[in-house]
Amino acid sequence: RCWLGESVFEAMLRAAILCAALASTSAFSAAPLLKAGSAVRSSGALSGMKMQAFWVKGDKSKAVPFLSRPEKLDGTLAGDVGFDPLGLSNYWDIKWMRESELKHGRICMLATAGILVQEFVHLPGAAFSKKVALEAWSSAPRGGMIQILVAIGLIELVSNRFAMTATDMFADPNRKPGNLGFDPLNLSADESALRRYELAELKHSRLAMIAIGGFVHQAIITKTPVLEQLANFQPIQSAV
Repeated sequence: RCWLGESVFEAMLRAAILCAALASTSAFSAAPLLKAGSAVRSSGALSGMKMQAFWVKGDKSKAVPFLSRPEKLDGTLAGDVGFDPLGLSNYWDIKWMRESELKHGRICMLATAGILVQEFVHLPGAAFSKKVALEAWSSAPRGGMIQILVAIGLIELVSNRFAMTATDMFADPNRKPGNLGFDPLNLSADESALRRYELAELKHSRLAMIAIGGFVHQAIITKTPVLEQLANFQPIQSAV
């Protein structure tokens, strides 16, 4: 229950942190945390954003075994393990959210590779000589950065035929999340191989999103390029 004076948002945040912590420990347990039929009642304070039911039903989430599987996470999408403790799939189009996850993941895979490569490969000129990614970003010519952002925006609009919102992006029922028709090697010819590639892309995307966050924070704290820091590791205390 909520503590005296605690807001609904704070109660939700506490519940979300608890779910995340318990979900991580479930990977090391041999059996589900709760037996089928046992109940843990959710607080009415969470009604602002309906969380998944805290009582266990017959079909349970693989990621959070003490929660019921979200209705829209039926396993048809690659990498779907039923993780949606906040019930976001009840409010947003699951295909639209997967599209967003894939696009952010693809950008982060490129960014992760770019941060590592730019430690050694630079364009001519002093403005492009910085090894630390954040310093390279701030020293790059503003005009060039604006051109890149405008080009990316136009590609995004044209590739989606200007249907960008959750209400119109998947008006076509045959439209698959992340599928823009780009397959020059014809990898999608084999359906079983395609499913493996889809899962591999999603896992790499999620890992890259975590990695880019780590790279950025490492650059802020140590002011040292990633590979240089890895080769000559130093504790945070001496790096600050």
